[in-house]
Amino acid sequence: MKNSHPTFISGLYAIVDSAYVGLERAGECADELASGGARIVQLRAKGEGSGAMLRAALEMRKALAGRAIFIVNDRIDIALMASAEGVHLGQDDIPLRDARRLLPSSVIGVSTHSLEEAKKAEAGGADYISFGPIFPTRTKQDADTPKGLSRLKELSASVRIPVVAIGGITGETVISVLESGASSAALISDILLATRIKAKAASISALISRARNHG
Repeated sequence: MKNSHPTFISGLYAIVDSAYVGLERAGECADELASGGARIVQLRAKGEGSGAMLRAALEMRKALAGRAIFIVNDRIDIALMASAEGVHLGQDDIPLRDARRLLPSSVIGVSTHSLEEAKKAEAGGADYISFGPIFPTRTKQDADTPKGLSRLKELSASVRIPVVAIGGITGETVISVLESGASSAALISDILLATRIKAKAASISALISRARNHG
């Protein structure tokens, strides 16, 4: 099956993580991220109640409409109820084939940590994969051993769908992951902990844009 969304997966992939931003601020944060040039914005709310997550998703959808692709992490039900453009699945979430039955025309991304997982996701019809952690990260307590840029480069050259690099990426390292073949870079703490989220997102978006224009 030919994926219809891959060209959309590029630039800054920003994640609104409830570990850093209260869900009551998710819509406001999404607005700042989109205003700062984020191309994709994901809601990640591990361990949060469904009601609070749905309210946050609806606020984010309203804030992002027409400006950035809205992705919900893990929760297909929340993605459907909030009319998100897509969902991102982990290795232990609902299988890709079942998610595709429920979301036939949505963007579906899959977290991968090896070339084998990446190839499986590609063959299964994922629109994009994430790969990481590239560098040490504080965001995910049970994160795998950092993969490094050489493995990112190898994997990116081995699949035809977009690769979103994730894990420990900052404004100082974002260019290196793009140079290693990633279509997009996912950032969490480096942006969400900034004093001015919009300005930080804009700075990183500008770095990515310049790298693309000179690539």
